[in-house]
Order: sequence, then C-alpha cells, then structure tokens
Amino acid sequence: MELTDAQIDRVFHALATRTRRDILRRTLEREQSVSALAADYEMSFAAVQKHVAVLEAAELVVKRAEGRERLVRADPAMIARARALLAHYEDMWRARIDRLDAFLAESEN
Repeated sequence: MELTDAQIDRVFHALATRTRRDILRRTLEREQSVSALAADYEMSFAAVQKHVAVLEAAELVVKRAEGRERLVRADPAMIARARALLAHYEDMWRARIDRLDAFLAESEN
C-alpha cells in the first residue's frame, strides 16, 4: 500500500530529528514506557512526550496504556512502507544514471 503525500510528509518530518530517530531505534528493540524513554534524554518528560506524539502521528510508533504507564513500540509495517518508498526513489535514480551512462557511451562512438 502506497503512502499518501501527507503520510510521506509526516514520516520524513518525524525522522528529521535525532531524538525521534533514537526513540524509534530504541522502540524497535523493545517496547518501552515513555518514562523509560525520557530518562535517557536531557529534556523534560513533556518534551519526550511531544517527540513520541510526532512519531505516533507519522504512524512510526504505536502507544498503548498499561495501567498508569504509556508503552511505546515501533510499527515495523510503516517503517517497511517508508523503506519501500525510498527503494522506489533509488530505483528511479539508478535508471536515470543508467540512461545517462548509455547516452554518454553512445556519444563517444
């Protein structure tokens, strides 16, 4: 399933910040509470919550309640969709380079 333009914008916006990429990496390894995530950053709990909210809006993570805690885990399906989009862009550029190489080889003859 392809991503909409709005989804693409949200994904790349979410990945544009080092802290959010780190949160995503950590939650790929295992589900973690927002409190556990926040403990490793020199920023407020509220700031970490905002980073998690951006990742959640981009559908890169899923947050669920367990008692008083909010647990966060990465969503591999959305990551795979974003990866497929990047692979498509790579294929487009490789095809363009191949055509340019062919054109240059032809013009040398």
